Amino acid sequence: MPRPELSSPLAVVCHDAGACNVILPWLEQSGLVLRPLMLGPAAPLFAERAKRRPRLSAAQLVSNVHEALDGAAMLLSGSGWGSPLEHQARRLARDRGLFSVAVIDHWVNYKMRFERDGELVLPDEFWVSDSEALALTKHTFPGAVVRRYDNLYLREMVETIAPRPRRPSQLLYVLEPARSDWGRSGVPGEFQALEHFMALRKTVSTLPPNVPIRLRPHPSDEPGKYDSWIAARQAEGADVALDAHTTLAEALSASAWVVGCESFALVVALAAGRRVWTSLPPWAPRCRLPHVGIATL
Repeated sequence: MPRPELSSPLAVVCHDAGACNVILPWLEQSGLVLRPLMLGPAAPLFAERAKRRPRLSAAQLVSNVHEALDGAAMLLSGSGWGSPLEHQARRLARDRGLFSVAVIDHWVNYKMRFERDGELVLPDEFWVSDSEALALTKHTFPGAVVRRYDNLYLREMVETIAPRPRRPSQLLYVLEPARSDWGRSGVPGEFQALEHFMALRKTVSTLPPNVPIRLRPHPSDEPGKYDSWIAARQAEGADVALDAHTTLAEALSASAWVVGCESFALVVALAAGRRVWTSLPPWAPRCRLPHVGIATL
């Protein structure tokens, strides 16, 4: 099914960007009354889309979980781990006997997404958007109700991305917090992966030796996180800078090659016909994205 049927009034609670991006196109249904709570990286995503979509712009944002659930017919939540917000919403929905659905937007860490401080709170249903996530969810939560709907966000993204540039282009490195140092003296994994890429980039035959490298921070990265790293690489003569494009689609349109750890942006890039590599080093866990076409650097 391209779009799920949603009960109204609908409480929508999102914090992390991934599930929010998947959920937003589903909300543009006639007659649907929304009670959206959007915090963290989800807030600017909702605001930006609401500028272009009248049905979203008409929704009144709420300020807390209780207000979102008051009078709601069901809860639709993300499943990120950047905040306890979505977990709290599912717990409160359970306590109130309110039908609860969680959207899984990725392919990793399924159980930990629904656990905080040893408390596991599962929704009544899981919604996913591809066959790989469907199988993983059923395996992780035996007996759970899992439904698959089209990823309209991915479809929209691919439609707005220009064909792969034929002229000399840039390499886009999509960043994401690794949340581990992989046993390497407290150096965050995302920086280890960056260094691994920089060490090996000139050994990849399909990459021009002096290709411009543009870093695109993750929505949850704090401003300035990579400034010192970039300055150090520039001092060594590397053509490295932050990506200046407003949207991921614009950044991918300007890039022929895309590298990252296991970000959803790699999946978007692959669907848009880019050459894609994972930069996870050999001492890190293997890339868990199940998509054929993502090469190991």
